[in-house]
Amino acid sequence: MPRYFISFDDGAMDMAEEELPAVAQAAHAVVREAQAAGVWVFGGGILPQQASIVTPDGAITEGPFLEAKAVVGGFSIVDVPSRTEALEWAAKIAVACRCAQEVREIGDDPEV
Repeated sequence: MPRYFISFDDGAMDMAEEELPAVAQAAHAVVREAQAAGVWVFGGGILPQQASIVTPDGAITEGPFLEAKAVVGGFSIVDVPSRTEALEWAAKIAVACRCAQEVREIGDDPEV
């Protein structure tokens, strides 16, 4: 079954501090629903931090990198039969998190 990466940009959840508990409760409810439906694979928020890039030669470069237009702030991975169903889960997440979600299919590696 295809897996989909559902994500939002860092800073997209721009809301008052007092709203965060309600957003967290709503988001956790969607996660529990996805788990009960058997489609939840993994997800979470990305903590604000300095990026580290490891190049093909093994060198490590510390960020931040100004050329980045957007940085992932959080994500969910769901295992569903169709893009339509992935979009339905993304809609539930968007309502819970109060921000737009990007949906992209994850390519399978035939060797694994």
